[in-house]
Amino acid sequence: MKLRMLGSGTSTGVPRVGNDWGLCDPAEPKNRRSRVSVAIESSAGARILVDTSTDLRNQLLANDIDRIDAVFWTHDHADHCHGIDDLRPLRYGRDGPIPGYAAGQTVLRLRQRFGYVFAGQFGYHTLVSLDNLDRLRMCIGIGIAHVQMPHGPAQSTGFRFDCDGKSVAYATDFSEITGEMVDCFSNVDLLVVDALRREPHPTHAHLAMALDLIERSGARRAILTHLDKSMDYATLCSELPDSVQPGYDGLEIEL
Repeated sequence: MKLRMLGSGTSTGVPRVGNDWGLCDPAEPKNRRSRVSVAIESSAGARILVDTSTDLRNQLLANDIDRIDAVFWTHDHADHCHGIDDLRPLRYGRDGPIPGYAAGQTVLRLRQRFGYVFAGQFGYHTLVSLDNLDRLRMCIGIGIAHVQMPHGPAQSTGFRFDCDGKSVAYATDFSEITGEMVDCFSNVDLLVVDALRREPHPTHAHLAMALDLIERSGARRAILTHLDKSMDYATLCSELPDSVQPGYDGLEIEL
C-alpha cells in the first residue's frame, strides 16, 4: 500500500492569511501546509481519495493525480469538503460517476450543500454517486473499516484501509479517544492522526492525545496531521519518538 499526504494543515492552513507563520520557520518548506486530505493506493493501482479539501485542485496537480477510483469523506466541515467541485476533471472519460461514501449525517449534509455533484444539473453529468458507508466492507479491492469519533459537538469518521497484507488508518478531527477507535485502529502498520497543537483544544486532538492514541492502538508507525502554525516541523522532529513523524504536504510512504 501507499499513502500520499496531499495536505497536512489545519482549517486556515500554514501560513495563515496575512503571512502569519506563528512558531513555524518560513524557511522550511515542510511548514507550508494546505488543508488535510490523503490518497491511499494499493499495489494494483487502485486509489482512494479521503476528503476533498479546500486546496484539492493544487494538491492533485502537485501530486500528478488525474484519476481516483473512489472518494470518502470524514465529515462535512468546509476544510474537508469544499474542494468538491475539483472532482469534475476526474469524472471526465469515466463511464459513470465516481463512487463516494460517508457516514449517514455527512451524506445528508453533503447532498443538501452540493446537490448538483450527486444529481447532475443543466446537462452536466453527476460527478459522484454518494452512498452511506454503513455496510461497506470492501472497495476496489481494499478492505474498509470505519468508526465514528467525537469531534466536539459533532462527529468525524475514522477509517482503516487493509490491502496487500498492510493497513493504514486515518483519524483526523477528533477530540477524545474511545474504545471503538482503539479497536478499529488496533495494530495498524501506519496511523495518520490529528495533532493540532500542544495545548488541549475543544474539538481536536492535541499532541499528547495523539501520542496516547498511537500507543493505545499499537500502531507500528504514525504520522501527525492537521497541524497548526504552532507546530514547527524541525522542532517536532527533535521531540517525537522514532516511530512518529510530523506529516507534510507531498509526503509519500510505501508499506
